[in-house]
Amino acid sequence: MGKPREYDETDVRVRPGRGSRPRTKRRPDHADAVEAMVTVVDRGRWTCAPAGDPDRPPVTAMRARELGRSPIVVGDRVGIVGDLSGAPDTLARIVRVEERRTLLRRTADDTDPFERIVVANADQLVIVTALADPEPREGFVDRCLVAAYAGGLTPVLCLTKSDLADPGPFAALYADLGLPIVVTRRGEFPTELAALLDGQVSALVGHSGVGKSTLVNALVPDAVQRTGVVSGVGKGRHTTVAALALPIEGGWVVDTPGVRSFGLAHVTPDAVIAAFEDLAAAVEECPRVERALRVGGRVTDGVLQPGRLAALRRVLVALRAAPPGTPSADR
Repeated sequence: MGKPREYDETDVRVRPGRGSRPRTKRRPDHADAVEAMVTVVDRGRWTCAPAGDPDRPPVTAMRARELGRSPIVVGDRVGIVGDLSGAPDTLARIVRVEERRTLLRRTADDTDPFERIVVANADQLVIVTALADPEPREGFVDRCLVAAYAGGLTPVLCLTKSDLADPGPFAALYADLGLPIVVTRRGEFPTELAALLDGQVSALVGHSGVGKSTLVNALVPDAVQRTGVVSGVGKGRHTTVAALALPIEGGWVVDTPGVRSFGLAHVTPDAVIAAFEDLAAAVEECPRVERALRVGGRVTDGVLQPGRLAALRRVLVALRAAPPGTPSADR
């Protein structure tokens, strides 16, 4: 029997560590990040317009890992680092998303729990409605108004195709709301609308075929937007498939995809009432929505404007009456 083996430190096998530096959750503050606005979102890439220099080329960026899966939408103010040259095949990183001032949201219908962010940080919501072909739908306008008020945007009603129908009757429905109402005519430059958009970030929303892209083409001559032809059944064909921000004099115009419904599943009846500040004061002691629909006595006393009360009633009735599984009552 041989002598027992003696062991020393060379016989000890130690697995290499991953390093002596302790792990930390601290992230760089990216103080050198350049401020920019998101103008296009496309399949995991964001086109950003650097702030301060309108002649600077747009930059394509990806989302930094530390941002997780937080949504980044058109209109977001972000901080970007990396290759900011805007040259082909270059890629920057979005490392910061600033707090949003306003937020326009919608759902597919009143039963859909998934809300879609249409645009962030817009100053105005321009509700584009054709006076004919397709026919105007006041329910859709009412819902857009509520979404604008709830999201902090100033609403503007734009009535197109005035060469096909008299704008007076439809405009009268909203005369008491105190919002700007502009009327455009096919083949003519929308001078009044252009004045309202100057220096603002404005989102255009409307049913397909009402003329949103036509307006954008007039306001931004170099915008490559296809103008659709309204189908024979009176429903428009989509020409804009994603929100797109385009620069105009002193501001931005955001063309959004045409929608067939504007759901408000994310908006409660109380939020609807709160959107109409003067009416909210009249019904603040009403515990039920049904009682809010019966404030007509204040109208006869001259306290409330009939048009504003009528608009409030229309939206509340639509929210209350929409049965599960049906599209929004906005037609």
